[in-house]
Amino acid sequence: MKIGDLAARTGVAPRLLRYYEQVGILHPFRSSNGYRTYGEPAIDRVLQIRELLEAGLTTEMIREVLPCLEAETERPGSRHCPTVKDLDGLRRQLARIERRIDVLQRNRQAIKNYLSAWEGVEATT
Repeated sequence: MKIGDLAARTGVAPRLLRYYEQVGILHPFRSSNGYRTYGEPAIDRVLQIRELLEAGLTTEMIREVLPCLEAETERPGSRHCPTVKDLDGLRRQLARIERRIDVLQRNRQAIKNYLSAWEGVEATT
């Protein structure tokens, strides 16, 4: 698929996809005429990049960590990972992600409780 197709399927602008290529976290194929082409796995990779960025990782960290995440998905327990330079930074990001998960879980429970309370009120009226 071409860059426009990948952009449409992921919701990521072509300009941003070219940036991902520039920083080394997305690797398109080049056709004989020089156009970028992407296989189906590029969709999952772009979505994973977006999730990691939303979690607070930098593109540099993503470039270092992404091969490890892919190796773990393909071969669980695999130690086929390059060395991550900024382990402390990665630990900080992990702690940040865990805090966000805690907040999201509390918010989810509060919303469930709220809806349950209102459903009970609606049933009695």
